[in-house]
Amino acid sequence: MKPGRSILACALVVATACGVAEASGATPAKVSGSTALALAGVIAPLSPVLSGAEKKAMAMLFAANGDIPYKKPIVVTADRIVCRTGNVDITVRNCEVTFGKKTRTVNGSTANEIFATEALAGIPPDGAAGSTFESLTKLSCTIDPNAIRRKDGSGADCTFQPGN
Repeated sequence: MKPGRSILACALVVATACGVAEASGATPAKVSGSTALALAGVIAPLSPVLSGAEKKAMAMLFAANGDIPYKKPIVVTADRIVCRTGNVDITVRNCEVTFGKKTRTVNGSTANEIFATEALAGIPPDGAAGSTFESLTKLSCTIDPNAIRRKDGSGADCTFQPGN
């Protein structure tokens, strides 16, 4: 194998092992483990469809507290997430998260968390006129508190479509 190819092959193995998105073009991406829990964890507080108990359980799991009373799987969804940071006006950080016909706009540290978590999940950035964008559609994460309690890396899976 040529040196450039071996580096690429190693990078792909590391990215896949770390739970980074496996995606190309129109293929839905998948992440699991800690990356999926992080993605669901930053979107769950914004969701208009999750119950208070589900939001509390997600917050506890995301804060490394696996000893939660909630036992049922939690499904975190969003139709579209578009985040923007400024590279000229470096104070700009915002995300629009769409759930059906409702759109929530967040700024500052919350937007930064979502932007960074999208990057962790393998969402490619796109630049335009002083801004960097990341976006995804059709986010669906299934979080299973019972599986997470086993501490074997299972219990969190997400699918989404990068871009749009």
